[in-house]
Amino acid sequence: MRGVGPTRTERPPLLARLRVGRKLMLLVLLPVTGLLAFTAFSGAAQWQEARDLRAFHAATEVSFALTEVSDAVARERIAAVQARLRPRTVTPAARAATERATDQALERAADRTAGWTGADAAGDLDAAARRLHALRVQTGTASLTAPTVAQDYAGIEDALLDHVAVFESGSPTQTSGRAADAHIALVRAVEAAERERVELAILLDAPVEQGPTAAGRWPELEAAELDTFRQNTSDDLRAELYSTQFEAPGRAVRKVRDTLAAPVPETVHLPSYESWLTHSTARIDSLRGIQDRAAHALEATAARDRHSAETRVRRDLAVSLAVLGVVTVLALALRRSITRPLSEVSQGARALSDGDLSYDIRYAGRDELGDVADTFRELRVTTERLAGEIRAMNTAIDDNRLGHRADVAAFDGTWAQLLGGMNGTMASFAATHGRREKAEQEVESIFNLSLDLLCISGLDGYFKRVNPAFERTLGHSGEELLSKPYMEFVHEDDRDGTRVALDRLASGADVAEFENRYLRADGTECWLQWSARPVPEEGLIYATARDVTESRRAAREQAALRRVATLVARGAPPSEVFTRVAEEVGALLNTTAAVLRQEPDGSRTVLGTVYGIPEELERAGREERRQAGLAAMREVSGTRRAAHVGQVVGAPIVVDDRLWGFVLAASPLDALPAGTESRLADFTELIATAIANADSRAQLTASRARVVAASDASRRRIERDLHDGVQQRLVALQLDLRLAESLLTDPSSELAEQLAHVGKGLDDAFQDLLQVARGIHPAVLSKGGLGPALRSLARRSAVPVELDLKLPASRLPERLEVAAYYVTSECLTNAVKHAHARVVEVGAEIRDDRLEMVVRDDGVGGAEPGRGSGLIGLIDRVEAIGGKLDVSSPPGEGTTVEVRLPLSPPPTTDV
Repeated sequence: MRGVGPTRTERPPLLARLRVGRKLMLLVLLPVTGLLAFTAFSGAAQWQEARDLRAFHAATEVSFALTEVSDAVARERIAAVQARLRPRTVTPAARAATERATDQALERAADRTAGWTGADAAGDLDAAARRLHALRVQTGTASLTAPTVAQDYAGIEDALLDHVAVFESGSPTQTSGRAADAHIALVRAVEAAERERVELAILLDAPVEQGPTAAGRWPELEAAELDTFRQNTSDDLRAELYSTQFEAPGRAVRKVRDTLAAPVPETVHLPSYESWLTHSTARIDSLRGIQDRAAHALEATAARDRHSAETRVRRDLAVSLAVLGVVTVLALALRRSITRPLSEVSQGARALSDGDLSYDIRYAGRDELGDVADTFRELRVTTERLAGEIRAMNTAIDDNRLGHRADVAAFDGTWAQLLGGMNGTMASFAATHGRREKAEQEVESIFNLSLDLLCISGLDGYFKRVNPAFERTLGHSGEELLSKPYMEFVHEDDRDGTRVALDRLASGADVAEFENRYLRADGTECWLQWSARPVPEEGLIYATARDVTESRRAAREQAALRRVATLVARGAPPSEVFTRVAEEVGALLNTTAAVLRQEPDGSRTVLGTVYGIPEELERAGREERRQAGLAAMREVSGTRRAAHVGQVVGAPIVVDDRLWGFVLAASPLDALPAGTESRLADFTELIATAIANADSRAQLTASRARVVAASDASRRRIERDLHDGVQQRLVALQLDLRLAESLLTDPSSELAEQLAHVGKGLDDAFQDLLQVARGIHPAVLSKGGLGPALRSLARRSAVPVELDLKLPASRLPERLEVAAYYVTSECLTNAVKHAHARVVEVGAEIRDDRLEMVVRDDGVGGAEPGRGSGLIGLIDRVEAIGGKLDVSSPPGEGTTVEVRLPLSPPPTTDV
């Protein structure tokens, strides 16, 4: 049936007789497409031109800031050169003022380039600031000559002017280009005049006989740049430049140049150092004034060109819109004949798609839309029947009546095939519905119960689904994770690497064991290790991640502990251990760190510290951290356990059940995480071990020194007792024997011979006793010092001894002389008894506050201290007073003993 509407006999309007294709061609393709294309191309070109002009205008602002910095550096340069040449003419305050002016210019330039998105102007300024700082440090030490200072400043000037030229080189119009060329040329001309001023100031400061003999290259460079400026600037600025050159300062400078340009410059006509600086400075200031006006002219030109381009864009856009409006009015008139019937058809189709079959189309034109309306009315009836069957099947599905089937016999053709397919689908759905529900439950259980982080993300940069482990690990809710691009949760430093991994996934490659840092909701970082597989055809990535934060942190912590433990095991001094512990703690926690000792009077001594943060940040929070550190140390002193106070964590160092000191870690900004106390405790145990080891070594060294001192004292006492006791008694007996011999009347008698034999025995015993006494403690060592004692040893040696002694006239410390004497004596004895040497060389000299001795023989070699030789005792004696003894004795090549003895006693380790 057909719905109620106009009959077919009614005459349709004229436009309704046209085919829809012709209407659309007339309405859209002819006027609108051409106009839109013209408007788009024209507007894009003009807009690009305006954007280029805006960019150039912004670039000139940056170049002006760099020019201001260049001028400030030039003033600082002449002040630095004057201070180097004639320090009295430039006070430190005046020079500091030029440096402050340069720093202020740098700060203003940094502010003006903050929003610049083109070339790296901020990086250029930072590089110039670093070079200036280094140069100021060098000039402050007076280690650089005036020409070197000028040359180093010139390097900074060249870099800045090159950047100015780069920023002003992209002029989009001829007018702006000429103004930019004029400005750059004048800036370079001023710099040439600046360098001429510095160069001649250095030359004029030299003595008359060493005065300048030739002109430099700067006048020619300045003239060339000024010619370029005249060719590109306005008449007013050209006239002003001409006036400046013929003023008194300009004439004075030109006169100096003419003098220097002569084949044989007459130095008597040259100005004084002060006069040259006065005239050249006045001339340069005049040129800088013209430079400022040239900059204003450039800025005005760039602004005018920019305004003109923007006005032209707006005007052309308005014209295009007006034309487009006229075309649109015409199109609307044509559109009306199409949209009214098409609206009825579309509303009927929309109603049909929404399940509303009550809508009727009344349009009955002779065009394609009329045919569509007729077909739609027929389709509506069939659709009502088909919709009834579909609703019945949907109702069955909703009621879980999966055995319901549609009436296929009531329809023909495709409709019957559609309903038959639906019946088959219903049967398959019934069979798979149970299996699907079970599989979904199993997958959902695995997805939700997994301790690893599971997710499905899209190639568009968003998570599609995350499991609860994701929310627990990162602290973000599931809605937040799904609503933002996942790159926002990645640590800023790891985003580039993450993008590379995503590019690999987008290309279809798997990614395994990729690690990056994510930001938790509380601002902390966590390390995740990813394995991912892409499905490019679906635009999805299936990924799993594991939180490896603790394992990475534990690895770093164990590595730091191993380094400190290795240092302790090597027996390093406690001061080195303290410094290393502070460095390792600071690097591990990203904080400042310090090791302090608790003194008996309650004060504390800093033994090792590291800041690990920028200096300005360290100064800003110093007092706050100091107060928190004092509070932490008070709490640790009371409890002898680690304490967490604000941004400071302290741990006690306990040695022999007494509080020896503290290890402190302070965060400059955020509070330290929980568990920091236990991490510091591992370091305090290593410090306590190092202190105990150092104390043991100190006690051992002191004990060895006491044993050696006691042995030497015993030797001296025995030698003194022999000299004052037995030796004197033998002398008395010799005198008595001589008296008895003198009383004999017959010198040839048997009694006289017996007395002579006894006298000779007494003489031999006396000599043997004298040798024993000298071996115990030589008297010549106590009386004459090391030099005479060594020469005495050489005279009494059984093998020739070559002495090379470079000893001072003053006496050396007794402990040092005794050790050196016994080392030499033992080496000579070994050379005779064991080495069978033919000659022994003995050298001794004072070098670097220590006595260095070398005893070398040409014997058989092969001496090994570890086999119980007398060298072991010598090593103990030498090391007891802080010295070092080395033995080199290859078989067949002789033996060399090197001894180094400090002149001052070895310091006791303060722990």
